[in-house]
Amino acid sequence: MATTPSRGRAPAAKAAIPQLPWDQVRPAPIVLVSGTETVLADRAIRLLRDILRAEDPSLEVSDIDAGGYAPGELLTLASPSLFAEPRLIRVENVDKMTDAFLDETLAYIAAPADETYLVLRYPSGTRGKKLLDAIRAGTGGGIEIVCAELKRDSDKQDFVAAEFAAARRKITGPGLRALVSAFSDDLAELAAACQQLLADTGDDVTEETVARYYGGRVETTAFAVADAAIAGHHGEALGLLRHALASGADPVPMVAAFASKIRTMAKLAGQRGSSNDLAQRFGLAPWQVDRAKRDLQGWTDAGLGRAIQTLAETDAQVKGGGRDPVYALEVMIAQLSDRSRR
Repeated sequence: MATTPSRGRAPAAKAAIPQLPWDQVRPAPIVLVSGTETVLADRAIRLLRDILRAEDPSLEVSDIDAGGYAPGELLTLASPSLFAEPRLIRVENVDKMTDAFLDETLAYIAAPADETYLVLRYPSGTRGKKLLDAIRAGTGGGIEIVCAELKRDSDKQDFVAAEFAAARRKITGPGLRALVSAFSDDLAELAAACQQLLADTGDDVTEETVARYYGGRVETTAFAVADAAIAGHHGEALGLLRHALASGADPVPMVAAFASKIRTMAKLAGQRGSSNDLAQRFGLAPWQVDRAKRDLQGWTDAGLGRAIQTLAETDAQVKGGGRDPVYALEVMIAQLSDRSRR
């Protein structure tokens, strides 16, 4: 039976091989590293290399680009050397594989070479489905390392906690939440921030520590509040709002973050086309299009219209038209989080 990873979603298709999170990677003849979270995938592949190198320092490491594959390349690298060193073959761009790579890898996994570990990095897509199906069916005795995007704040908080635990350091609960809020949209930046705090501080990392290093990232915190509210998570959005305000966030840019997201959603509502095409048409980045499409789930045109009106009213109140800007923000979040109004 497949093992369900503790972090990130497993692929939709059932698999006969173990499906593990990045930090449980282990040697196997075939290691399929799937999912779009590049940070976790890179760590998994690096960890596997370190495990194999600790077992045998003579490990021979080779790299293949499946998108520019030369026929016979895999067979050459997997062939036993004079001194029979173990071999780690890392393959990138498996989602862009050539026909030659597909045919030769299908033949290879039917009888993998001894003391050879083939790592296939496959972010997403449908190219080479025959190869993926064969691996997931158990051909070659492989495992799958699932590196799905960490979307929930709780998953990102687990990631940060693990970073500090691995370094035998402590981060307080408020400090952890503050750090995740400051880097909610980019796991690579979040990982780098963890390493900076571990390197530059000697005591427990607190909310004050995070504010001292990253207090200027108010805009990111504002977008985290907006993300939660637009997704309908009222309690989470309210908690993030209060944390942001306690960290020095100003209500005016907070409303601006909401307005930016709602405007993008309104532009893309009902639009058809690829992310790249829509990005060019509306002057956006492809990731902004993808995010807006996710944000639009559960929203109607009428709901977007009400949201725009709410934003206009809140903007006026936080700029002096109301007595209590914080109360105005809380009301706005309650209205935008209310799924029945969509």
